[in-house]
This record gives sequence, structure tokens and C-alpha cells, in this order.
Amino acid sequence: MAKLFGTDGIRGLANQPPITAEMGERLGRAVIASCRRQGLAPRVAIGRDTRGSGEALEKGIVKGIVASGGTACILGVLPTPGVAYLTKHLRAGAGIVISASHNPADYNGFKVFSSQGFKLSEAEETEMEDLMLSEQIAGTHDSQGGVDIIHDARRYYAEFALASLPGKVSFDEMKVVLDCANGAMSEVAPTLFEGIGARTETLFAAPDGKNINLNCGSEHTQPLREKVLNTKSDAGFAFDGDGDRLIAVDEKGEVLTGDQLMTIYAKMMKEMGTLRNHLVVSTVMSNIGFRLALESLGIKHVSTRVGDRFVVEEMRVRNASLGGENSGHMVFLDHHTTGDGLISALQLLYAIKTSGKPLSALSSLMTPFPQTLINVPVKIKPDLSRVPEIMRVIREVELRLGHRGRVLVRYSGTEPVCRVMVEGEERQEIERYARQIAGAIRRNLYSNSSDSSEG
Repeated sequence: MAKLFGTDGIRGLANQPPITAEMGERLGRAVIASCRRQGLAPRVAIGRDTRGSGEALEKGIVKGIVASGGTACILGVLPTPGVAYLTKHLRAGAGIVISASHNPADYNGFKVFSSQGFKLSEAEETEMEDLMLSEQIAGTHDSQGGVDIIHDARRYYAEFALASLPGKVSFDEMKVVLDCANGAMSEVAPTLFEGIGARTETLFAAPDGKNINLNCGSEHTQPLREKVLNTKSDAGFAFDGDGDRLIAVDEKGEVLTGDQLMTIYAKMMKEMGTLRNHLVVSTVMSNIGFRLALESLGIKHVSTRVGDRFVVEEMRVRNASLGGENSGHMVFLDHHTTGDGLISALQLLYAIKTSGKPLSALSSLMTPFPQTLINVPVKIKPDLSRVPEIMRVIREVELRLGHRGRVLVRYSGTEPVCRVMVEGEERQEIERYARQIAGAIRRNLYSNSSDSSEG
């Protein structure tokens, strides 16, 4: 069988291998076996988003846990960061989230958290995968386990998120719009924002099992932008289906990138003395304008591989308190172990309120450089450094861009595609450079398919 774990857990079409109740049962058994190997409590916290396929997958996981003599702590519908928090709070040996994040409703997936609420490392995922695929994992344990229903999971998580606010402040005069993506934030986020006094308009908070992320949420911000403008709100917040990402819209209806948000957080935290080591960690996908903005603020920057897991790992190594991805995963390590859209929204609202400035003014700290991306279908994936023509074209482009631009060429981890990203000051120029690199890749790695582009 092919490798199960991708860049963020196991993901695919629901009710098709590997996203089946049977694989869920194997995961439940494997997680309990892993807990016992580590001397941890054989208790597993389980949460899910609002996809119709979630309950059947949950039953499979519970079956595997109970048959292995473990206890399944069922949290119900809960954002991914809520599961991470409650895994640690309940002193469980591990946590499992059933979600496919921002993907459409016909997808689903499994994410696993450690007893401390961190995503598994690559080595830990490999071990988990080996356990799941082992023929011995199908056996029944000597003693049956049990099920523990956690009725107040959403309240516990909301209280935890609210405690992340740096200080007491009144939000009574603030107007916000929330796009809950018909996902796991649909109940938690509106209740919390109304509870802190903000005048709250809520969009897409009526999940029916099929409408998660459907023309809404972090991937589809037009309805949020229109509502912010029509209601003259201070900000709009869009979550993804499982609530670990945040995309924000300012009072002018402009969408802010994750890099722009992290610049705002970094400045605020530096002024408050909570930005440890004056350092921010992000991935190689962060815009060059982000690095320049941090430099102007006297803040250091470190890049990692793509994936919020790698951001968190680097943050822990370097004792950093802020990190994230341009896609909207923001990690406040003093408050949480993983990306959290709710905490990110609260921190941004606090920054707006305490600065006395509109969000558009705060976001002007960073000017994003134009960026273009071309996905080139390939039939082979050799080490790019061993393909002379591709490397020659990349070096030529890098030389022309100098320090005011950059090139990133990498294979997709899940598709037969090579991604070409070029960033610089002039859009027409970078699009031309990207096409040159894509042409070299197409000629050398051979594909009869056409490429797809996005700006």
C-alpha cells in the first residue's frame, strides 16, 4: 500500500481507501498500541468537523480503540485546535481529528496529535503507519475499553481560546463579520465573539453535512468582503472547515495574507515584550515583502519547509513565540501547540482595538511583492539539481531578480506536478520568468498535459 500520511495527516475521498471506517478502526488500534509503547494513558480524544462522512469514520476509530482496551473520549464537532487542547487537558495519550480541512465535503481525513497536543513528527507518523498496516494490529485486546462522552468540549475550548487575550479590553464598540465555512467553528466562534461584546454578523454557520467550505470560508472570501463593506464592520474573519486557519478582511474589504497578519502580530508582541528572541518563523512560501517588513521592525526571520508542523518544530528548537504560514495557519506557542483560527482572530481584534488604528493601516506595515505560480505536470521526478537545463534557467532568473525577488521550484508531495513560484517587483517580468522555468521543466520532465497557472 502507498504511504498513508501526507503533509497534514491522511486525506482523500471519503469512504474510499484509505478514508474508510475500516482504516479508522486500524488507526484507533494503532494509536492505543502507540500509547502503550510510550507508557501513556490508553485514552484518545476524538473530534470531527461537520462532514456527513465524519460520524461513520468516528465509529470506526472508536471500535478500534475499544477493542484494543482503550477509552475513546468523544468530543463531537470541534475545531482541530480544540481537539489539540483537550487532548492535553484530558490527559489523553493522543488525539485524533476527523477532517479534510479546507477541502470539499466529499473529502475527509485523519490527523493525529501527541499527548501534549502537537502534531506528530515525520518519524512518529512512519511508526504509526507501520502499526496501522501491521497484520498483528487486527487482534482484540484481552479487556474491552470504554467510551467517554465529553459534553462541554466546545465551552472548554472557547474558554481556553479567550484566555489567550493579552489583557482586559472592551470590544463593545467593534463590529465584526464571521464566515464559519459551515464547518467546525459554526457554533464556537459566534458564541465567543458575541460573548466578548463585539457586534457580530455571522455567515455560513448552518452545516448540513454537505455544505462545508462550499463557496465560503477561507478559500472563498467574496461574500465576507461584501458583508464587511455593507455593514461597515471593523474586520471580517474567515475560517476553514476545521478552524485551524484564519483569513482576515479589513474594513475596506481587502483580503490580508497570513504574512500581513503575522507582521501585525510581530509588531504588537515586540512592543509588549512577548516576541521571544525577536524572532518569527514561517515557511519558504512567505512573501519576500514579509522578510523586508520584519527587517524594518528589527525582527529576525527563519524559514522552514512547507507545513505548519515544521513551523512549530522550528519554533520549539529556537524558542520562538510566533510563527505561521502565509496560507493562514498562525501559531502562538505561548498559548497553543498548533495553528488556531479563533486565537488568531482574537489577537487581531485586540491589535486593532489597542492600536486605535483601522486594520487597513495596520496591514500597511507589509507590502506584498507580486507572486506567480505555475503547476507543471510531470511524468518523472528526478533531483532537480541533476537536470542541467532546469538549473541553468533557474540561476539566470535568480541573477536577474537579485535581492528583490526569488524563485522556488519544488515537486508536489501528492500530485505528479512540479510547482514553479517566482516573486519580484514587476508582475509581467515574474510571469515571463516563471514561464521560462516551466518550459525547461516541461521539456526535460516530459508531459503531454497542459499546465495551470495562478497569480
